[in-house]
Amino acid sequence: MNLFRQVNVLLQKEIRLEWRSKYALNGILLYVVSTVFVCYQAFKSVHPVIWNALFWIILLFTAINAIAKSFTQESKGRHLYYYTLVSAQAVILSKIIYNMLLMLLLAAVAFFSYSTIFKNEIGDPTLYFITILIGSISFGTTLTMVSGISAKAGSNGTLMAILSFPVLIPVIIVLIKLSKNAMDGLERSVSYDEIGVLLAINLIVITVSLLLFPYIWKD
Repeated sequence: MNLFRQVNVLLQKEIRLEWRSKYALNGILLYVVSTVFVCYQAFKSVHPVIWNALFWIILLFTAINAIAKSFTQESKGRHLYYYTLVSAQAVILSKIIYNMLLMLLLAAVAFFSYSTIFKNEIGDPTLYFITILIGSISFGTTLTMVSGISAKAGSNGTLMAILSFPVLIPVIIVLIKLSKNAMDGLERSVSYDEIGVLLAINLIVITVSLLLFPYIWKD
């Protein structure tokens, strides 16, 4: 099979497994909604800057909880079986695409519940949605690779947090700045630099994943 077909087959497998064990997805969705509700009960009303930062913090920890299981939920025997059938690039690409789709779903649920329960005005909703889209992709790409590394190091959740935060902190800073521009309703040309930085980070992470993961997978 060529790379595209391998990725397609593995992606369908990921979606089917998640659909059969809906408790994992339902648990994450419950975590998102309950976290938003707790924040609302704690603060009731906050400054727009804090509202924006709080949303990205919620989404960040949701992403870590959702993607941490990407490699740890599969046995060593299954990984060995994949090793005989498909390439390492197909495995990591299918994981990245699946986690990106998962993060888009979770981000949509988080934003809907957050903006409904914890209301606040957004000057440029379209740009804010674009920011959420790029942010979800960034979380999916970065955490997938970190999850693969931590799984090979003994499935240590603490290690994943240690490895992911130095990479995600710059992403979070740029996302908060970009989304604040959207909330303030600034001209979109002001935000082009931040969008370019985020797209460049995603491209670099995907490229590094394709180059590095085959060596990790062989171990």
